[in-house]
Amino acid sequence: MTEAIQTINLSDYTQTGEGGTAITYTKKDEQSLAKLYKNGFEADRAKAEFLTARAVYDLGIPSPKPYRLITDGERSGAEYELIKNKRSYTRIISQEPERLEEISLNFAQMARDLHSTLADTTHLDSYRLRLERFYREKNRVPDDYKLLALKFLETVPDTPRCVHGDLHIGNIITDGERHLWIDVGEFAYGAPEWDLALLWTMCHNMPDDRVQHIFHITHDQMQAHWDIFFPAYLGTSDPQAIAEATQRLMPYYAAKVPYIFDMVFSKPMPAVALQNIIKRF
Repeated sequence: MTEAIQTINLSDYTQTGEGGTAITYTKKDEQSLAKLYKNGFEADRAKAEFLTARAVYDLGIPSPKPYRLITDGERSGAEYELIKNKRSYTRIISQEPERLEEISLNFAQMARDLHSTLADTTHLDSYRLRLERFYREKNRVPDDYKLLALKFLETVPDTPRCVHGDLHIGNIITDGERHLWIDVGEFAYGAPEWDLALLWTMCHNMPDDRVQHIFHITHDQMQAHWDIFFPAYLGTSDPQAIAEATQRLMPYYAAKVPYIFDMVFSKPMPAVALQNIIKRF
């Protein structure tokens, strides 16, 4: 593994995927996968993700091996081990909808395992402090929202456990034998609610056209996934316990969503959306 940035020739690669922030390319010799951030994302972001991926891999978290930092001359990114014949969990559900329950239950177990893993706090960020920096350094929300967010963040424990930061079923791939976490650029340590709150809003609040574009499944399937996943993750099917656990996620959701929106769209959320979300604190 190296931290030197190396220039690649895209003619040696074939585009094989696209997400909200990056495009992936498979090397034609089928030995590696290149992930390049879309125009507008700084090179520091790609380097930070690469170093985080290295820390995650060194922890023994199942994930593709990170190889090197790369650029195509315009965009920045990194190259990783290619997992041959892989499918994401969302792709499996899209192609084999009858496996929704199986995949959701497996995802719940992987999330539980991840959240029980002690993090390397010397090489990974505190997710709580990451959000505190966002609210203190960026002017993306009104002052009343910022004050509520910072007040809530003061109450959040810095649990030294792994959190993915972008936890959803599109971020696990499998070749039929290994099941691996991908897109670990937001990986950190902290309360598992940071992961669960993001997954909750993806499964409930994301528009159907965006769900289908990013995850290749329907909004109804995402909601069904949550209804299977969350009780399995909690280890209970008791409706009251599930409702109480869901309610505990709401302030984490309110604190995290403006940060995610800024990361993806590089602009503040619409005021009308913030007015609805602020009620969750």
